Amino acid sequence: MPRVSIHRPLAKANILLAAITMLLLSSCARMGAPDGGWYDETPPRIVETVPQEGSVNISPKKMTIRFSEYIKLENAQEKVIISPPQLEQPEIKAQGKRIVVELKDTLKANTTYTVDFGDAISDNNEGNPLGSYTYVFSTGAQIDTLQVSGYVLSADDLEPLKGLLVGLYSNMSDTVVRHEPMLRISRTDGTGHFNIKGVAPGDYRIYALNDADADYLYGQKSEQIAFCRDTITPYAFQDTRQDTIWTDALHIKTISRTPYTHFMPDEVTLLAFSEEVTDRNFLKLERKEPDRFTLFFSYGSDTLPVVRGHNFADSLLLLEASTRGDTLTYWLRDTALVNQDTLRFDLAYLATDTLGELHWKTDSAMEALAKVPYEKRRKSLQKEMEEWSKQQEKMKKKGQAYDSIYPVEHIKVKWTPGSSMSPLQHVHFETATPLVHIDTTAFHLYYKKDTLWYEEPLRIKPTEGQLRCYELVADWQPSTEYSIEVDSAAMRDLLGLVSNPVKQGLKVGGPDEYSTLTVTLEGPAADTSFVVQLLDNGGKVAAWKRVDDKRSAAFYYLRPGAYYLKAWRDGNANNRWDTGFYDAGLQAEEVYYHPELVECKAKWDVKRQWNLTELPRFRQKPAKLVKQKADAKRTRQERNRQRAAEKGIEFIEGVTGVR
Repeated sequence: MPRVSIHRPLAKANILLAAITMLLLSSCARMGAPDGGWYDETPPRIVETVPQEGSVNISPKKMTIRFSEYIKLENAQEKVIISPPQLEQPEIKAQGKRIVVELKDTLKANTTYTVDFGDAISDNNEGNPLGSYTYVFSTGAQIDTLQVSGYVLSADDLEPLKGLLVGLYSNMSDTVVRHEPMLRISRTDGTGHFNIKGVAPGDYRIYALNDADADYLYGQKSEQIAFCRDTITPYAFQDTRQDTIWTDALHIKTISRTPYTHFMPDEVTLLAFSEEVTDRNFLKLERKEPDRFTLFFSYGSDTLPVVRGHNFADSLLLLEASTRGDTLTYWLRDTALVNQDTLRFDLAYLATDTLGELHWKTDSAMEALAKVPYEKRRKSLQKEMEEWSKQQEKMKKKGQAYDSIYPVEHIKVKWTPGSSMSPLQHVHFETATPLVHIDTTAFHLYYKKDTLWYEEPLRIKPTEGQLRCYELVADWQPSTEYSIEVDSAAMRDLLGLVSNPVKQGLKVGGPDEYSTLTVTLEGPAADTSFVVQLLDNGGKVAAWKRVDDKRSAAFYYLRPGAYYLKAWRDGNANNRWDTGFYDAGLQAEEVYYHPELVECKAKWDVKRQWNLTELPRFRQKPAKLVKQKADAKRTRQERNRQRAAEKGIEFIEGVTGVR
């Protein structure tokens, strides 16, 4: 009995303590996932490769790479590059803690093979990247270790190009990329950067290719290509680099110098372009609006097609051609024809045959179908008229002003600029439909001097190459108010519609409202063939000028703002950028960017000296104008550095946050 009485209180205490402990544990469990903990920074570790990585005199078809933990392989078809390239797609699989690579092609003798995984490998839990890893072996007696790296940019705007193949050839033929697969390859990342590994000593030609048909050959004009006629001779030397370890975003922990092997060349810059597709073929026929139909061709021609109508006369058509002649719009001159749902005709046109020659081709019984049938349009108009009549009747009953006649449709006219412009501009107007008559005496221009208005001479001329655009030319004076007045029915279109009267005020700004910018080109690339463009923050061209004999371009009456500078060599003086032609060895016209924003304020006279080649081309384009952003590479270490800053503790690289 005494023994029982002595231990019973102790047992109760133990039970109570256990209950409190369980309560506390369950309370902690209900708090949810811990917030603000450290991220694991440790990447997966390779523990075995079969065959052993770096082996020589082997010809394996299957390779296995084993890791210390479960891994994942991201987008293997895009990120994993096998060199020399495999014409038959290899099989690459991630299975638990291993990656298996199976090659389908026959292996070449005495050749170094590389399987470059890039940053495709990471651990399964935290996504810690392994880093750039390349598995290498050789079917011969030695491993080739040289590397060639650089950038691929779009030739027209220096935009980094992602996903292009870059390859080397030991064959120096100017047409090698048309008939031989690349010898060693890489692929560009989000910054346009590439790194070709496993290169043997020797001389090479280098190419970049957007290989649409995956044959490692340049066979289609639609494929982007970049080539360099210079010889690439890889080499390496021992170098040191400076490694900085940061405590936080502002403070440096340590700076160390690390020896490494520096492979050259490492800044090869290739400018890729698509050749102009000159093959002419008929693409499609559209009739989105009832008063016209449009023919689309892959390329223009000086010789116009012949349209032979089945249910309409050819004379009832009015042609409007695009600048390049590849888009032809036929306007209908007759209202009855507009209301006809189906137009049938034969079309004869020049087309490219299988030998690349132009020959006449005829497509018979073509049909231009109205997108909205006449009956549907008629009912819609009738409904609009009924609604209008009801509205006018309500206004009449309320004693409000109303119209007794349904409003007549007039020609739609768009005027530019609006209410203000510089003295160097002219007024333009564009009609929605082609005009058959314009009464120039019905256009009047008045300017204000003191408090009185005086008439100013003007003339109207069609805008070259545009059917529905016109220019109102006058001697515009700075700091002057104008009034543009157009009489009723001054214009008549091909269906008989006339224009409304117009009265529009316009202010021409004075010198104090504008800036002047003079850009002078310098450096060995600069000459008088260049065009300088001013770009806004979105990359849109705001103004352009050809450089003069002093290699300067002066922009007067420039609207205040911030501008980027772009220049391109217009070798044939046609005022447009021209692409390259591979077979003729013709590169695209050179393009350069000024890396800094140029601020132009009112009353300022701004001058810029611009050395076109002071920076390499891949560093020239301002970051704000680059559309292709770099691949995301935020590491666990960067996240832990930020987490340490949030906690207010010192971040020590490789220590803080490691589990």
